[in-house]
Amino acid sequence: MVGAIDVANAAQEEIAEVTRLELAGVRGLSREDGKWHVTVELVEKKSIPDAQDLLGGYEVTVDQHGKVLGFERKTLRRRGDTEIKEV
Repeated sequence: MVGAIDVANAAQEEIAEVTRLELAGVRGLSREDGKWHVTVELVEKKSIPDAQDLLGGYEVTVDQHGKVLGFERKTLRRRGDTEIKEV
């Protein structure tokens, strides 16, 4: 079994590589029924100023061994917005 830091790192690395999008950070982490759920934000579209960047919130599912099982985009927001819109 792996720890939370290993799970977060695996989720970040793999989703950034698969999507080829820039990582903005990990926003959440939970464990349920032997699987980890990591919420990662990725920059979907760069803008000037940065506050207008579009960030996608992805839920990444990771097994107890640190293997990424899948991911799905759940939210989309502008970096400067405080309100998060589900997609």
